Amino acid sequence: MRIIAGKYRRRKLHSNPGQTTRPITDFVKEVLFEWLGDTVKDKRVADIYSGTGSLGLEALSRGASSVVFIEQDHKAHELLKRNVESIGAGDTTLCWKTNALLSSFRPKNVPDFVPFSLIFLDPPYKMIDDLKPGSRLYVSMERMSKENVSSADCHLLLRTPRDAEFQCPPVWERYELLQKSSMDIHFMKKREPES
Repeated sequence: MRIIAGKYRRRKLHSNPGQTTRPITDFVKEVLFEWLGDTVKDKRVADIYSGTGSLGLEALSRGASSVVFIEQDHKAHELLKRNVESIGAGDTTLCWKTNALLSSFRPKNVPDFVPFSLIFLDPPYKMIDDLKPGSRLYVSMERMSKENVSSADCHLLLRTPRDAEFQCPPVWERYELLQKSSMDIHFMKKREPES
């Protein structure tokens, strides 16, 4: 696993062996960031269920202003911190070991890192089966939409199994779908409030 482009290009990243995390392949990551293009530049990023930080660090390498990584698993979190340290990105990142289902998404002592303008949301696939009104993931996505958490022009990228059926809060409106191998990446933005 490596950083593909930008100022940290070709830096190798530690990844978590086994099934605890599902690192995105370099090929899919490259396609994803080609789709995002220059929109990553100067974004305040949240990488939720970040694993060892591949997506957030790629965004940082390509010009994002900051990244808050949210990861609960102890081993993945330790490897995430090592990845951040190895590329010298400590000043522009926060590695937050917390449960994303219970999180406020309002980290302390980093006022310049919020509200987020780009969110990578990569929950365990088994959570997607239960993504519907009232589920813990659904409620946490509602919290992500609060104006003190995400900006009005925030984009959210949700990774799911291929052709999964689920319901997201209506505030998040899908505008694009990237299908690669066994996964879907749903590009969403905040729905404009009705006047």
